[in-house]
Amino acid sequence: MRIGELAHRTGTSERLLRYYEEQGLLQPARLPSGYRDYSEADVTTVRRIRSLLTSGLNTTTIAHVLPCLREDDGRLVPTCADLVAELQRERERLTGTIEALMASRDMLDEVITAAPPESQLAAAR
Repeated sequence: MRIGELAHRTGTSERLLRYYEEQGLLQPARLPSGYRDYSEADVTTVRRIRSLLTSGLNTTTIAHVLPCLREDDGRLVPTCADLVAELQRERERLTGTIEALMASRDMLDEVITAAPPESQLAAAR
């Protein structure tokens, strides 16, 4: 299939698909004309990439993780011995980021609630 069809089927822009290829996440075949030729497996791969991005992983990490995953009853299962440790490190990094964001939100809440009543009325408009 051509890039436009893959983009349509995965809800991903053609530009992002080219970026995934640049990052080594996708490796489509090339036709003699130079056009990319994607397979059904690439549809699954793009969906996995999107899911891993949503979970907070960056493309560099995904490039390491992707070859070590298989699907089993709709769940991604690690197949490489060191993958679980790498994912635990990523989880710890995400936890740190979440904690920092929550602290920032709490600080903003304190500033907002400390504002005089007339400021709060103006903000509500």
